[in-house]
Formats: sequence, structure tokens, C-alpha cells
Amino acid sequence: MALVMHSYKGNKNSDKAFIAAEFTGVKIDMPSDFEMGVTNKTPEFLKMNPLGKIPVLETPEGPIFESNAIARYVSRLNGENSLNGSSLIEYAHVEQWIDFSSLEIYGNIFNWFVPRMGFMPYSVPGEEAAISALKRGLDALNTHLASNTYLVGHSVTLADIITVCNLNLGFSTVMTKSFTSAFPHVERYFWTLINQPNFKKVVGDVKQTEAVPPIKKAGQPAKPKEQPKKKEAPAAEAPKPVEEEEAPKPKAKNPLDLLPPSPMVLDEWKRLYSNTKSNFREVAIKGFWDMYDPEGYSLWFCDYKYNDENMVSFVTLNKVGGFLQRMDLARKYAFGKMLICGSEGPFKVKGLWLFRGTEIPKFVMDEVYDMELYEWTKVDISDEAQKERVSQMIEDAEPFEGEALLDAKCFK
Repeated sequence: MALVMHSYKGNKNSDKAFIAAEFTGVKIDMPSDFEMGVTNKTPEFLKMNPLGKIPVLETPEGPIFESNAIARYVSRLNGENSLNGSSLIEYAHVEQWIDFSSLEIYGNIFNWFVPRMGFMPYSVPGEEAAISALKRGLDALNTHLASNTYLVGHSVTLADIITVCNLNLGFSTVMTKSFTSAFPHVERYFWTLINQPNFKKVVGDVKQTEAVPPIKKAGQPAKPKEQPKKKEAPAAEAPKPVEEEEAPKPKAKNPLDLLPPSPMVLDEWKRLYSNTKSNFREVAIKGFWDMYDPEGYSLWFCDYKYNDENMVSFVTLNKVGGFLQRMDLARKYAFGKMLICGSEGPFKVKGLWLFRGTEIPKFVMDEVYDMELYEWTKVDISDEAQKERVSQMIEDAEPFEGEALLDAKCFK
């Protein structure tokens, strides 16, 4: 008999086992006809879990309930592996962080979110206590992640899978950007892992909530839909004069669009960069400096603050890739190069950015949380050494500052 998950698609507790299955090569089926509140109340389901809760994993040896237990079973089904640590102490630390994230993170997110949805009685003191306890847990997690890429060791473990799924509930429901910005290492950790292939295949695209949901009263019945009243066909109304119609509101312009025109046309530079296939230094680099307008644009070096964490190559590459994805909102106003340097960990991440305007755009600083993970230094183009560093970064010079390039990524 194959493994069968009794739950519904998108349930964040079920996701723990499905992600573990992606890492271990285990196949889990899930019936498409599961209906919450109906299927889990049947006698057949209650034999597997007498409380009627989900998820339940049906196995050849019998059913398992409680999501952490299910994930543990799946993680070991194909033998011992790195998901459970490589030593007894690492195994203990995996279990430690599973307990921590379940009690200190998920439990308090649950106590914040569920009363707002009307599934439990809501009280202001209760919510304040849940938020305070959650901040305490996130602060402890943030401190640990300041010097660690993963919770245990140098690769994904079951502790990461369960913690990220627990955090996903918060990020997608109540934990807005203004709330999570106090925990930058937690943010970096969550977005890096949730976008790894084995996570993304299960959870899909995750977006952070923009607002805490409004409070619903516990047990509040849904308002019945009013039946439309039959009306006699109204007499035809005279059309409104054109002048009475409200004019559409003009779309607010980006402040960068209001800057004085610049002789440097960003798209022309991007085309030159993309189309230069030979003599790059003589054609593209010379063309860049001929075009560059220091009154209309600015150049910035960025250096990742936590390079000591970059021990695993693909994690570092994913980290940079995620940063570039979030910079997409600035594509009209920016060009960037990100270099990942080193032949082995810790890898160093260094970048060069060209922005419209003489400062880093405020909307970029406000919207792209990764910005605060880098040290930003404005390029002094009167310094020939800095100009040469800009040229080398644009052309992916290797070795760069004495180190091999693991990869070079371009934002254009």
C-alpha cells in the first residue's frame, strides 16, 4: 500500500511531510476528494485519528497523526540521512529546534491568527500576550541565525523544514513586513529556504501578507444573501452629461520619473552590455564611461554583511537570486552585477549597482528587505582605483580581488 496523506492541498502542517518527501525521494499520495469538515468526521477517518484532526498519514503499518510525527516518519523512511543530523548531538539539536519552533513560533502565531478568524474567542490581552511571546521566540531565532545559515549543521534538516512551514503560516497571515523587519536574519532564512526547489515544489509561490486580518467574532454566522427583489423595468434614464462623469485619477508618478532628463539612457547601456560579444573592455566598458552621467545616476558597491554564513554554494547562489528577484521593481531605474567569489565556503558576495538619481531610491530601500543585509558604499569616480573596480565588476574579471568567481549574475 502506498503512503496516503489525508488532508487538503495547501495545509501547512501537511507540507512538512511533503517537503521531507522531496528530500528523501518518498512518494505520498493525497486524495483529491478530501473535504474538511466532512471527510474528517467519517467513521473511517475517526478510526485513524479519533480527534478528527488533520493531517493523518496512512501507511502499510498503520495510520500516523500529528504533523511532526508524520514528518519524522517520512524523513527516515528511506534510511538515515542528513535530514536528521550526522551525529547524536546534531540529532538532539534537530529535535531541539523542532520543539522550539512548534512551541515558541507556531504556537504563538496560532494564538494570534486563529482568534482573529473567529475560531477562538478574541481578547486584546490574549493577542498582546501572543505577540509578545512570538517576538521573544523570533528574537532568539534571529540571534541563532545571525551566525548560522541553517538551524543545525551546514545543510537542510528536518528542523529547517518544520520551522519554515511554521513560519509560513505567520508570514502569509499576520506577520507583515513592518513586523518581521525587526528580525532580518529570520527574514533572510525564511525567504532563502522557502524558495529552494524542494520547498517551492510543495508550497508554490509565497507572498507576505500586507495587513493583519480584521477581527471576526467567534461563531459569527455568515450573513444570508439577500434575494434580489423583482422590479418592474424602470423607465429609461437620460444619459449623464459627460461633464458629470468622474475623471479617472492619474497614476502617481515615480519620483525618479520627475528628475531632469539625463544624457545617459539606461536602455542604451543595457543593449550595449548585452550585445558586446568581443573586445568587451574596449567596447562596452569604454562605452559605459562615455555614457555615465554622475548628475543623473549614481554607482554603489555593496558587500554582504554575513559572508561567514555562506558555506554552501547553492544556498549562496539562491540567496543572491532571491535578492535579484525582489529588485525587479527597480528594473526601469537600475543595472546591477552580483559576484559570488571563492572556490569554497565561506563565499563572498560583492555587488555593483547603477541607480537613477544621486542616491539609492527610497522605494527600493523601503520595499526590498535584502538591502539592509549589505553594506552600501557610494563609488567615488574621481578615485581611479574605484573606477577600475567598477570596470572589473562589469566585465566579470577573474580572478576578482585575488579570488575565483563561483558565479556572476547580472540585473538588467
